[in-house]
Amino acid sequence: MAIQYLKRGQSAEAVADADARTRAVVETTLAEIQTGGDAAVRALSEKFDGYAPASFRLSDSEIEAITQRVSDRDMADIRFAHDQVTNFARAQRASMTDIEVETLPGVVLGHRNIPVQSVGCYVPGGRFPMVASAHMSVATAKVAGVPRIVACTPPFKGEPNAAVIAAMKLGGAHEIHVLGGIQAIGAMALGTETIAPVDMIVGPGNAFVAEAKRQLYGRIGIDLFAGPTETLVVADETAADAELCATDLLGQAEHGYNSPCVLLTNSETLARQTIAEIERLLERLPTAETARASWETHGEVIVCDSYDEMLAKADEIASEHVQIMTDRDDWFLENMRNYGALFLGPRTNVAFGDKVIGTNHTLPTMRAARYTGGLWVGKFLKTCTYQRVLTDEASALIGAYGSRLCHLEGFVGHAEQANVRVRRYGRRNLEYGAAALAD
Repeated sequence: MAIQYLKRGQSAEAVADADARTRAVVETTLAEIQTGGDAAVRALSEKFDGYAPASFRLSDSEIEAITQRVSDRDMADIRFAHDQVTNFARAQRASMTDIEVETLPGVVLGHRNIPVQSVGCYVPGGRFPMVASAHMSVATAKVAGVPRIVACTPPFKGEPNAAVIAAMKLGGAHEIHVLGGIQAIGAMALGTETIAPVDMIVGPGNAFVAEAKRQLYGRIGIDLFAGPTETLVVADETAADAELCATDLLGQAEHGYNSPCVLLTNSETLARQTIAEIERLLERLPTAETARASWETHGEVIVCDSYDEMLAKADEIASEHVQIMTDRDDWFLENMRNYGALFLGPRTNVAFGDKVIGTNHTLPTMRAARYTGGLWVGKFLKTCTYQRVLTDEASALIGAYGSRLCHLEGFVGHAEQANVRVRRYGRRNLEYGAAALAD
């Protein structure tokens, strides 16, 4: 039996059409910000968020007053999640060491891991204030040693969201702006009269935020190309049931109206039971309007013959989140190659990763997992090499090889850079230099 689809998502043509419309809107909006600066940003914020304060940047006293509105219980929970993320980020940072090695006598090569000097962290919050995104971007940048961290988040119900602002402050943001959407990304990347531009922008967002980052890439660095949240549940009847599968699919479908959610299984019975359970849960889920739109438009149910077929299909899908609930979870861990993050076994789930467990939730979407991982402390670091030649003999030796290789490519000027070293430093040891040139 070939792979069968019990449910398919939106066609590729419909997705491409929506992407084209988004591209046009973003291009026009970024041009407005480029020429209009603060005035354009203010007009856009008023238009899209109904928010235009005297200053989008919060003062220290405003930050303090806003964070005081967070309850002790909520603040303790925010601190717990912050600690899990920073603890794992510190462990990752410790794994990245500067190196220096003598590759030949007198030739020293090395690299240093240098923090990006300014980073803009976008924390979504127009519909759902994503407190966790502050930990994932701001706190992780702080662990990396970034000296200027700018954080932007849209207003929530017409004012700064206290929990998000508290998480940004706890994470170590140096500037906090209540600003969302394309206008936030454009202001941080292009700069305005009141916001100095940054070198890199990170963080998730809606389709317009993702497209703005894509169009600005090159002028600034970005973490990755991120589209709508995606989830893939890979399950069999030995480790999962319809309730678990349906809950894990809808838990991500509620992110937005265009969040792909896919069940991949070798059990047609489990597949059909999950479809029925999803319909049952949608009758009681408070966010059902959003989740149903994602499920109906972008949901898929795929039944495979074998585990090998499931593995191949999962790697082809290359989903952002992959929940594995089978009798061979470790086998999938060892053999899967294309995913943003794996969630192994029924005891964990994507929500743990999204909010609290410690791994970063800014992950590759739209099959980008084929070539990149997600945001982590290493994304904020530049691994920069250096070289040092300590002896005359080493300079003459490398120069002789270098000269010949430059001539091989036709780069005469390059060759002369090598030759001058051979003449200057080989002269002190003519026999050594002549032997190298005759090699």
